Amino acid sequence: MNAVIENMKTRRSIRRYMPDEMPSEELIRQVIEAGIYAPTGMGRQSPVIIAVTDKAARDYLSELNAGVLGVDSDPFYGAPVVLVVLADKNIPTYLYDGSLVMGNLLNAAHAVGLGSCWIHRAKEVFNTPEGKALLKEWGIVGDYEGIGHCILGYAADKDVPVAKSRKTDYVRYVK
Repeated sequence: MNAVIENMKTRRSIRRYMPDEMPSEELIRQVIEAGIYAPTGMGRQSPVIIAVTDKAARDYLSELNAGVLGVDSDPFYGAPVVLVVLADKNIPTYLYDGSLVMGNLLNAAHAVGLGSCWIHRAKEVFNTPEGKALLKEWGIVGDYEGIGHCILGYAADKDVPVAKSRKTDYVRYVK
């Protein structure tokens, strides 16, 4: 079987990380590179990726996300890296563009040996005054919406979750 397809079939969302084991900058760059090559509507490249590797900034993002969720636990499961995907709402395909970036990031992370998971609530986080302040601090100007947080790191558990069986009517062929 093709290695790319096999990678897609074996990737799983990881929900426990080794928080003190930071992936190398090279691995993070490789994952990001896959993200920036995701297809976008008419090639407009509406998304922006913010790579958060600073622990204090990562912890603050976690706190904001937990606040939206209404919990005081870490919604990033201890992952030391957060790749925030935002997209320009002025581009009609922004939501799809950002989602494709997220998919590429998740698949690339698995390909380079990292665990990953899509954490939601980026839209809500960056609609808060604190989230808007972060965007300003990061130099993000314009009408950007949070699409997702791609958390990265080394899985705390070496046993990868097993894929659920695919539903029997997933595909319908029209001939």
